[in-house]
Amino acid sequence: MKITDVKAYVLGTRWRNLIVLKVETDEGIYGLGEATTVNRDKAVLGYLEEMKHRHLIGRDPFDVEAIWRRIYTGDFIRGGWDAASVQSAVDVACYDIMGKALGVPVWKLIGGRFRDRVPVYANGWYTVERTPEAVAGRVEAVLEKGYRAFKIDPFGHGEGELSKDEFRKSIQILEALRERVGPGVEIFVEGHARFTVNTAVRLAKAMEPLDIGWFEEPCTWDYAVGWGEVRARTTIPIAGGEHFFQRYMYREVFETRSVDIIQPDMNFIGGFTEMRKVAAMADTYTVLVAPHNSQGPLNTAATLHFAVSCPNFKIQECFDDFFEPHVREAFPGAPRQVGGCFEVPTAPGLGVELNEEVFEKHPYRPLYFSLFEEDWERREARRLGE
Repeated sequence: MKITDVKAYVLGTRWRNLIVLKVETDEGIYGLGEATTVNRDKAVLGYLEEMKHRHLIGRDPFDVEAIWRRIYTGDFIRGGWDAASVQSAVDVACYDIMGKALGVPVWKLIGGRFRDRVPVYANGWYTVERTPEAVAGRVEAVLEKGYRAFKIDPFGHGEGELSKDEFRKSIQILEALRERVGPGVEIFVEGHARFTVNTAVRLAKAMEPLDIGWFEEPCTWDYAVGWGEVRARTTIPIAGGEHFFQRYMYREVFETRSVDIIQPDMNFIGGFTEMRKVAAMADTYTVLVAPHNSQGPLNTAATLHFAVSCPNFKIQECFDDFFEPHVREAFPGAPRQVGGCFEVPTAPGLGVELNEEVFEKHPYRPLYFSLFEEDWERREARRLGE
């Protein structure tokens, strides 16, 4: 079997474009992988067109290690969201091809079944006015869908430090959520790498009485050992790592014991080939894995297959229930959570297909989205040039 082409499909949403790669072969079997980024869409598409002729066409999709290494080392300049997203999507698509060719779900190719159900938490749900009352009211939609865990960034567009009013408001939002959902629902807090170490520690201390499941990337990922400084001064577990490409970027946070939970993203880390290695590294440091996934249903499906087989997996992130309806329509066969869990998939490969008509109706949108602009939590991006 040989790869004959790699095609890109782009689906527009209100706050980002979802990019899907389709790896085609000479035996008529194809595989899918997601290459979604934020604010880098044209870079991803441009890189794909250049690299597929250098590294993919004519190669056996079963040779995932060789393909991964060729992409990583073959262009000399390594890393970056555009290259990492394409590399990851190609790797996922190759496993999709292998599963279809062999008639088995991908999880059977990467270690087999370790668990019967995969816990999942909701994100992307708090698209309302940033007040304790509005956010606590909105969380009812999360509970009604069966989730028993969710994540929120309550900090507005804060960066570095927070004013006294903003500090108080952020904690009041979390207090209102805990009061509304009770003690049995897990609340994860997203820091989006916003704060100085000192501010992050003060926030963590204020959150400790609320039984927070983790404080995610409280300080910049450019100084990830700062997470460890926060970790040493709070009882709240510290999570991070969604922006790291490949295993090499995790070495420092493991060696410095800076995290309790790592969050590699299937869309950036290098696909299944690299995700398994990062999880194994984490296991040697007794660190759990809670994969990041702010992309679409295809990345959700790929992450699910990984979660089924990963021994030190904790919980999976999911935006799917809070995207526009056409996003789910675009991916027939995508998994759906029930009671806060995914069932183990049984279809060959990833078990997800593309509805190309939906892609045609909702094409690429020229968007710009920033987490550091006011009202970002409403997930309504600006059009480029505005």
